[in-house]
Amino acid sequence: MKKFLLILLSLGLISLATISNAKSIRIGTEGAYPPWNNLNSAGELEGAEIDFGNEACARMGVDCEWVTQDWDGIIPALLQGKYDIIIAGMSITEERKQKVNFTTGYMNDGARFWTLKDSALADMAIAGVTKVNMNNAGGKELAAVGQLIAAFEGKTICVQSSTTHANFASQYLSGSSVVKLYQTVDDHNLDLIAGRCDAILSDVASAIDFMETDQGSVAAFSGPTFSGGPWGDGVGGAIRKEDTDILDMWNKVIAEMAADGTTAEITKKWFGRDMSM
Repeated sequence: MKKFLLILLSLGLISLATISNAKSIRIGTEGAYPPWNNLNSAGELEGAEIDFGNEACARMGVDCEWVTQDWDGIIPALLQGKYDIIIAGMSITEERKQKVNFTTGYMNDGARFWTLKDSALADMAIAGVTKVNMNNAGGKELAAVGQLIAAFEGKTICVQSSTTHANFASQYLSGSSVVKLYQTVDDHNLDLIAGRCDAILSDVASAIDFMETDQGSVAAFSGPTFSGGPWGDGVGGAIRKEDTDILDMWNKVIAEMAADGTTAEITKKWFGRDMSM
């Protein structure tokens, strides 16, 4: 019997992290994306997803083992077995689905451009459009995108690399603007303040988090809020394709936390509004 189990394990036909025997779940996160997930001054992880993950683990009866990982390598490290799931503000996109499975979405936020308040790009009103869903963009929304491209012509747009924001900037802006890539949001925030960026494209929540600091109080949003298309279908947990037991376990608890309002309360605490799905 023992030999038979070893054979199954070697073939990948059973997992060490099944629902019945798992005592801990290793969760990969960036730790540099406030207020989603961040390392505070004491070196402790905090943020909406940290609260979310800890509550999910408590409901599953397992311990959370958080592992921080630079964003650029966060999916490769999952595939190499460094952790069991990514909880890191990761948008569910078709491109990423080629490599990993996603849980159902648990939170969602839009993306916006933002710049310094004294910039000519600040507070741009684009064709009266305040929201653009790239999944069903009509003529008015596409015209707004065209106006943005024209407004940013020759400007330097800064985004975090390997993100949905970088995908949008590369697809729509790289022909007429300079697109600069950064490893973390802190890096591009500092370059905006220093005048090395004309504008940043990021999710709304992380931008607001920075704007509420003394350093970021000089920044303002510009143009509409974007969703859909390159930004995918909300934020979910990424799991190796073979780990269907872990996927089922997380989907069950995500549904419970959505239904009883727990995720909504967590997002209100960290974002000031309900961003649950």
